[in-house]
Amino acid sequence: MTVWLFYTLLGLIQGFTEPIPISSSGHLVIFQELFNIDLPGLSFEVFVNFASLLAVLTVYRKDVIRLIVSLWTFLFKKDRTEETMVDVKFIGLLLVATVPAGVLGVVFGDWIGEVLGGVATVGYTLIITGLALWFIRNMRGNKGDGGITLRDAILIGLAQAVALIPGISRSGATIVMAMLLGIKQESALRFSFFLFIPISLGTMILDGPSLFTNPETRDLFGPLILAFIASYALTAISLKWFQHIMAKGELKYFSYYCWIVGLLVVLFLA
Repeated sequence: MTVWLFYTLLGLIQGFTEPIPISSSGHLVIFQELFNIDLPGLSFEVFVNFASLLAVLTVYRKDVIRLIVSLWTFLFKKDRTEETMVDVKFIGLLLVATVPAGVLGVVFGDWIGEVLGGVATVGYTLIITGLALWFIRNMRGNKGDGGITLRDAILIGLAQAVALIPGISRSGATIVMAMLLGIKQESALRFSFFLFIPISLGTMILDGPSLFTNPETRDLFGPLILAFIASYALTAISLKWFQHIMAKGELKYFSYYCWIVGLLVVLFLA
């Protein structure tokens, strides 16, 4: 496999699996095991993950702009209208929900990678992810953006922290928790992907620069850029598709997928 093709495939895998609840990190571990190759370091994963972040911002650009405008008018124009206060509260709750994964990632990130980063873990956790998705497949909440509480934010943040384990989908864990808390599908989806923003941005700031100082990757600028583009494009496509799936209430198909892949991994790769 050529270097260009290898990096493109990594970008495509990251891009397609990041928005949907099947664990992008888990699939990268499976890909590594199947082809008996070493992934080019954590900084590479952070780099293609950042491409996914830009795609999320593109898809949700209207919501992002509205939240920025609301925060600006609240801080500098003392706007206290109901719509503005809902948006400001939403931003505050996102910051609260970011804390658990941020703290646990810093403290236990290396340990999780060393102890729980194997392909066997991915197989079992994919099965668990499938069970969680199956449990909430028919739920319909009644709380919109304005109905999300501090307690909800903390619990969703803890769910995101659990997703530090490879094979536990970040989007799946946060959406499952949000729907268990009675949040509407649309709001659960939006909160989940907005919660992705500070985590991805923070890891890019901390770990991204090492990508270009790491001897293994600094001479691979062309393939890296291709992987970045592939990740961006597939994330945008996959996210739009997932929005459609959520609207139709067909999460059960992701359960089937997680069970099948998880079982195959346990039986043949673990």
